Amino acid sequence: MAQQTEQVGLTAEKRTVIGKQVKQLRRQGWVPGVMYGHGFDPVPLRFEKQSLRHVLSKVGGSQLVSITIEGNKQPEMALVRDVQRDPIRRSLLHVDFYRVRMTERLTAEVPLIVVGESPVVEAREGILLQGISSIEVECLPGDLVDAIEVDLTDLVEIDQALYVRDLAVPASIDVLTDLDEMVVRVVPLEAEEVEEEEEVIPEAEEVEVITEAREREAAGGED
Repeated sequence: MAQQTEQVGLTAEKRTVIGKQVKQLRRQGWVPGVMYGHGFDPVPLRFEKQSLRHVLSKVGGSQLVSITIEGNKQPEMALVRDVQRDPIRRSLLHVDFYRVRMTERLTAEVPLIVVGESPVVEAREGILLQGISSIEVECLPGDLVDAIEVDLTDLVEIDQALYVRDLAVPASIDVLTDLDEMVVRVVPLEAEEVEEEEEVIPEAEEVEVITEAREREAAGGED
């Protein structure tokens, strides 16, 4: 099954401050950002730090955010595309939003979440190994889901596996990831050490999107 959550809203103000001057914005409780998209000129924005932090704690890269820009009549629908944080303090430094057209298909990474428990693992006859943790999809923005469930109760035998083709994905969403990619597999307990050496699950990395707007800011000396 796929999980959908209610829409999340955020307010923003247009930003004229760029380059090194954004340090002053951060000291005043703002986070600089930019919104860009297909057929849409990049717009430098600033977000109230606490509000932005709250929204980012609730959404992922596949959930739409309704952004109301001060002075605009209609909110913009957008996806989080990149979040920059201080490497030590983890404070927010910059955020990118990708503006979407609700009638234009897009591609996005949707995370996979594990639900239920395999009877074999529960009986301690085997252990669970995880393959990929997200899939790439294409769909209309309104059809996006924030996660797709992986039901472990279907794994009732040793060496049984679930692949991308086994996932319950809504018909309105096209899966771009190879359907033969393994999602999870149950292996015998005695194979644990060998399998752990072979199966390495990398940590998820945030997608970095380089835009003309960001390049111009970098040229202005922004940290």
